[in-house]
Amino acid sequence: MKNIFKRFFNKSEKTTQINNMNFKEFFGINVDNDLSEITYYTCLKVLSESVGKLSIHLKDNKNNRIVDHEALQKLKFAPNPFMTSTPMMTLLETWRNHHGNAYAYLSYDNRGRLVGIYPMHPQNVRILIDNVKLFSGEEKLYYEYNHNGKTYVFDSENVLHLKGGLSKDGIVGVSVRETLATTFNGVKASQKYLNTLYERGLTAKAVLKYTGDLSKEMQKKMLEAMEDFINTNNNPSGIFPLPLGMDLTPLDLKLSDTQFFELKKYTALQIAGAFGVKPNHLNDYDKSSYSNSEMQNLTFYVDTLLYILTLYEEEFNLKLLTEKERLSGLRFEFNVASILKGDLKTQAECITKFIQSGVYTINEARNLVGLPAVEGGDIIVMNGSYVRLEDIGIAYKKGGGTSG
Repeated sequence: MKNIFKRFFNKSEKTTQINNMNFKEFFGINVDNDLSEITYYTCLKVLSESVGKLSIHLKDNKNNRIVDHEALQKLKFAPNPFMTSTPMMTLLETWRNHHGNAYAYLSYDNRGRLVGIYPMHPQNVRILIDNVKLFSGEEKLYYEYNHNGKTYVFDSENVLHLKGGLSKDGIVGVSVRETLATTFNGVKASQKYLNTLYERGLTAKAVLKYTGDLSKEMQKKMLEAMEDFINTNNNPSGIFPLPLGMDLTPLDLKLSDTQFFELKKYTALQIAGAFGVKPNHLNDYDKSSYSNSEMQNLTFYVDTLLYILTLYEEEFNLKLLTEKERLSGLRFEFNVASILKGDLKTQAECITKFIQSGVYTINEARNLVGLPAVEGGDIIVMNGSYVRLEDIGIAYKKGGGTSG
């Protein structure tokens, strides 16, 4: 099975003549695509990069980090020969949001060792439910993957499946763009209108008055000539000649009168809200201060990322760990410390309090700020005046001290 995926990732040797295809198709440009809408693209970028930049750890039931597990090595460093961890996690999160589902095939060798994690494009995957117990005598899920005219069926234990949006059945995810299709159509229509306005040199629609009678064919030719002059690409000077007896009256339609930008901004915030992305991620600081933005980052983690990371952790625990390992307390966990860091002053105060309270050793604190360990720094140090609850007041008992 590993060889199958190597063939999937091989570069195609077929070449295409540029003259025989659309220039935009050659570069993958589609102006009608949802990804061309800036708010939608920003939301995908924020969520995908937020997941992609987090490191993942494997911990036991005593919260100790395990570093020599084969699944962790694949997730943390090189999931497959073609990509490292960050691009793969970013890709999966992009697919999860854009298509509603993200899939990755788990490839094992003959000895049952995990040798690769290969993302599968969601548009080529179909979920099969064996509810009549045809294949294994029990109800199970299977994943059908189509590639280059060939069909492959994988057991659910060999596929990571990350669901997006609000699933209707708990089995298949739903993308936000499907749920908000009407809103997205309105956003793209407003952007298209603005682009057309720019192409016309911000010239509004107008009424052309003329005397006499023109046939439809002559009207069409006259309008085409006017369009050619109005278009800023062909007429950068903006000068428009009119024949004698004609009068051009612009329709005074201002964007401010229609609250175009206010509505566009409101719709952008609605889309961001559907993704759980905060206004400051859209560079909207109208009602934000520096401290407010820092709190928005915290609420972004609590309200948005925490649920997403839980999805990943649960799927990793189920598919990448054996039942025995799960029962022993092993679990995958994302390191979110980088998200929750404040400014340097706040970090210093928190680390100092953790050392003084006996939470961190000196070397653990040095590791947090990127410094090497020092000799003798792996011990807990605390204020010497701290005593156990049952020992409070013992120093004041008779014989508890000496007098000079």
